[in-house]
Amino acid sequence: MKKVKTPFFTAKNISYLAVLTALVIVLQTCSGFFTIGTTALSFVLIPIVLGSVILGVGAGAFLGAVFGLVVICDALGGLDSFTLILLGDSPVFTVFLCFAKGIAAGVVPALLYKLIAPKNKRVAVIVAAVSAPIVNTGIFILGGLVLSDVLTANFVADGQSVIYFLIIGCAGVNFLIEFAINLVLSPALYTVTRVVEKQLAINKKKRAAGGKAQ
Repeated sequence: MKKVKTPFFTAKNISYLAVLTALVIVLQTCSGFFTIGTTALSFVLIPIVLGSVILGVGAGAFLGAVFGLVVICDALGGLDSFTLILLGDSPVFTVFLCFAKGIAAGVVPALLYKLIAPKNKRVAVIVAAVSAPIVNTGIFILGGLVLSDVLTANFVADGQSVIYFLIIGCAGVNFLIEFAINLVLSPALYTVTRVVEKQLAINKKKRAAGGKAQ
């Protein structure tokens, strides 16, 4: 029996991608409004992971790229002074870093989910969810080391190392909160994923049945 290949750019997939893209833009732009004390709560990785596990690597990369673009736009609009200073001192690498960490945070969860899902979809969703903040923060720290001169001149206090500033000052609490948010919400992500996959499977069967009827 000939396997029916499902095109990615269906009306339903485009609708999912449009909604998730809007969520990425809104959640990143409004991230400063969700805080615990002085620490911002970042929910932007949730729709990126959701798109990755439901729609695949391409969608994850696209949503991650949107995330990176919004970070740059927020900086240029005065909402992110930290990134704005980096853009002023090293614009090309800063733009590259914003896109690289965002895209990787969408691609890696998609690949991990694809690898693990055949064995256990629940575990696959959890691994995908927690991998996003790890990848995002890890690439940010590596990029920060490349920009160590800029950080030292503008942000690092006297007697403090760049490593300490990046891991404790920048990534520390934010990373732990992002990790916890993704971990706590992973069961909800799993439920949403299962519902969407069932609907996609039903639609695929209907298309296959329609093709046979013709």
